[in-house]
Amino acid sequence: MQNQQQNQNMQDSSQMPANQSFGGHEMFDAHEAISSLVGGMEQYLLYEQHIQDPELKTMLQQHKTYLSTLYNTLVETLKTGQEPTVETQTYNMSQDNNVIYGMQPSQPTTPAQTVNEINDQCVSSYMMSCLKQAASAFTTTALETTNPVMRRVFADSIPNLIEMAYEVFLYQNKNQYYQVPQLKQQDMQQYMNSFGPIQGQMPH
Repeated sequence: MQNQQQNQNMQDSSQMPANQSFGGHEMFDAHEAISSLVGGMEQYLLYEQHIQDPELKTMLQQHKTYLSTLYNTLVETLKTGQEPTVETQTYNMSQDNNVIYGMQPSQPTTPAQTVNEINDQCVSSYMMSCLKQAASAFTTTALETTNPVMRRVFADSIPNLIEMAYEVFLYQNKNQYYQVPQLKQQDMQQYMNSFGPIQGQMPH
């Protein structure tokens, strides 16, 4: 008798109106993910006034434009549960894929003590932090979202957040804000050879 009541109380998502086909858990996750995006967008507004390099300013403005469109897409999907008017766009970074390896001597970094000390290195680091936080929140949300449209919007947005963060990394690397050390050749080789293929598997 109790099982019958429980079965009657459970609803199939295909029988629910689209704007109600959300679970409570994903409401919390979606709220947190969208809030992380809002926080990042607002921080971008604060950072822009401190940028000296026109290249970094252009990058930040391109990010702002993309993130604003993404925000509207997410809000519409959250309200309706249906296909958004503007689908997830693809972000194409302007940096090339060249990474500079090795370490150059540099002064130790200390926290800025005045607003006047906020420079392009600081701003690019803040941008990276915002994008990392959003990418993590979007990934967590996409893993357990019941509404298929909302899940896809979050999931499809993750590669674009990664692209923006990688663009920031490349900018930082090019300007020696983010240096990339390497292992000795023999140590590198040992790591490369530390895993082997499973034997007897059909080739792809």
